[in-house]
Amino acid sequence: MQFIVQGYPAYAYTGGRPYEPKAPAIVFIHGAALDHSVWQWQSRYFAHHGFTVLAVDLPAHGRSPGIARTAIESMADWVSLFIEAAGLERAHVVGQSMGSLVALDTAIRHRTRVERLALIATAMPMAVNDAFLAAARDDSPAGFDMETTWGHARNSALTQSPVPGMFLAGASRRLNGRALPGVQHADLAACNAYRPSADALRGLDVPTLVIGGSRDQMTGPKAGEALAREIPGAQFVLLDAGHSVMSEAPRPTQAAISRFLGPGRLH
Repeated sequence: MQFIVQGYPAYAYTGGRPYEPKAPAIVFIHGAALDHSVWQWQSRYFAHHGFTVLAVDLPAHGRSPGIARTAIESMADWVSLFIEAAGLERAHVVGQSMGSLVALDTAIRHRTRVERLALIATAMPMAVNDAFLAAARDDSPAGFDMETTWGHARNSALTQSPVPGMFLAGASRRLNGRALPGVQHADLAACNAYRPSADALRGLDVPTLVIGGSRDQMTGPKAGEALAREIPGAQFVLLDAGHSVMSEAPRPTQAAISRFLGPGRLH
């Protein structure tokens, strides 16, 4: 489904059901050089269990045209305007990795748009390796290889996928490889630069869930737990997964979010 945000079409996947703006809404935000498809299992579940689902493609990602934003704050401004463009007063906002920072900043600076906040595979700060940034700057395949390798638990290629018929690392690498030139570097540099103040975190009054992966090679579980301690009342849940928590542990991720959000509206 498409909306118009800042003069450009903005795509969102609705989980295989018609858009229902009167139902409780969830906006899912993807990570660096990815798109809405990383939420395919959670988005379909919630869309069929009483929620309006909008798994967005940020500008210059997936099916959304436009120019890649170079700062987390700019992406958060876009998300706030997207919620408005979708005819919603507010929504539950769920983000993973870079998307978690975008979700966090949306809650900090656009509080009235956010009902509840879920941050998955997150860290503050979210420092990015110099070699990773350099490879992304050159649009080198090595940058996408790094994201794929570090984006999953070690030896994940040797274990059975929780999704039948799916090779998780291979699917992730193909998705990264479709990113437009410059997008991966813009995303990683934005993550590396983002630094909200301690006062902003401690003043956040949005109900918050933080989900970490016990085998996360990018944003380790201690980082997520530390961020949860900075946000008043935040819950922390640790799952057996790497950085790609939603695909490596799809059912536990869905269950944790379900418990946090509560029931949706009956269809």
